[in-house]
Amino acid sequence: MGIVQAPGCCEFRFYEELNDFLPPDRRRRTFRHTVDGTPSVKDRIESLGVPHTEVDLILVDGEPVGFDRLLRGGERVAVYPVFERFDLTGVSPLRPRPLRVPRFVADVHLGRLASLLRLLGFDCRYDNSSTDEALAAVSAAEARTVLTRDVGLLRRSAVTRGAFVHATDPRLQLREILDRFDLRGRVEPFTRCARCNGALTPVDRAAVTVPDAVAARHTRFTRCDGCGQVYWPGSHVERLRRRLAEVGITM
Repeated sequence: MGIVQAPGCCEFRFYEELNDFLPPDRRRRTFRHTVDGTPSVKDRIESLGVPHTEVDLILVDGEPVGFDRLLRGGERVAVYPVFERFDLTGVSPLRPRPLRVPRFVADVHLGRLASLLRLLGFDCRYDNSSTDEALAAVSAAEARTVLTRDVGLLRRSAVTRGAFVHATDPRLQLREILDRFDLRGRVEPFTRCARCNGALTPVDRAAVTVPDAVAARHTRFTRCDGCGQVYWPGSHVERLRRRLAEVGITM
């Protein structure tokens, strides 16, 4: 007959935006949490409401540990968010390597965010018919960060890179992603197709078919290598610049 281990208590402290996933009485403070048996630290973190994809460093009694570290009670656990702008190589054992050239896949509710990221030159896959299983598979196969407002998707074990998007306005969502992944210095506007995510290549006027009025006003054109869509610097560019400037994004 096995021996039933009595439950123990650990002390947890979550830092920065990880507190957004916690109830108000547990935010920005150390709190005690009862553990039964010897659960993994990943299991306990997610049971408290924080998706594992939001975590980049865990310290147990001051030492960095992996998600599989078992808790027995009495430990002090400090949990830190993803630090894409800092190099934690050699410190955090949670990821094989830092994400230095971010690529994204957005869930079905973030189509406008996906388009804005593409307009700024970032690789972001999006399909408005994708299932959670498909998003997780694309993330794993192509080392893409899942962008979502669905905590349940981020808790899937197949998803190792993910970001919960807090804002609801697409422009504020864009600012949030640019800041979180330190992307402002990487912006290359109008180098990627907003429709299909393909790369844009400059083409001669003679190589494209556009309305006569457009041809009379413009000499610079690009074409998507994927879907063939033709682009030119029309009035929509200035409108987009103004709208993004309203939330502090310059391009």
